[in-house]
Formats: sequence, C-alpha cells, structure tokens
Amino acid sequence: MKYIDGFVIAVPKKNVAAYKKMSTTAGKVWMEYGALAYVEAVGDDVNVKFGLPFPKLAKLKRNEVVLFSYIVYKSRAQRDRVNAKVLQDPRLAWMMNPESMPFDIKRMSCGGFKSIVDM
Repeated sequence: MKYIDGFVIAVPKKNVAAYKKMSTTAGKVWMEYGALAYVEAVGDDVNVKFGLPFPKLAKLKRNEVVLFSYIVYKSRAQRDRVNAKVLQDPRLAWMMNPESMPFDIKRMSCGGFKSIVDM
C-alpha cells in the first residue's frame, strides 16, 4: 500500500497563476527525489449539497478558490526520505518563508495518509 500527503488550500483567485508556477517547480523536485505522483487541482464542482463542501472546509473568503493537492509515495518511510531531500533542495528555499507563498499558509490543511484501498 502507498502513502499519501494530502493538502487543502485556499488561494486568492489573483494568485492561482503564481501558485501553479510555484507548484510546477515543486512537483518536479518531488518527482526527482522519488515521489510516485504529484497532483495540484483547483476546485471546479465543489459546492455539493451533502457533507462538508470544500469551500466551507477551507473557510474560503470572497475571491478565493480551493485547491486540493496530493503527493503519492511507496511508503511513509520513503515519504520521510523524499521530504528530507526536498526540504534541503535550494530550488525550494522559498518554501521556508511563509511570506513568499501565494496563499495564507496558516489556513492550509495537510496530513499524511496510509492508503487502505489502492486500485
């Protein structure tokens, strides 16, 4: 079974292009160090009538969109090795500065998940 890091992020609409550029660079680095998949997706059909819709979960403000992202690894141990390398990579040094992010990092939801069904 695989291991997944998942993220839900509120991004100002005016910053989506900057976020895409940032995440394209980050994705290349994660893949280079061994991630199996790196996906960033902007909300399109998220105002569902059941459960807790992503916009409510992310506490979207006016003129923001929700992004759902995930990175797939072989295992948690492999995730930890990959992330250790990623965090040392000078191409992503800007990630250590929350002010350089095109979104409010304090409102980002994230976590690691063990897959229980993998088809």
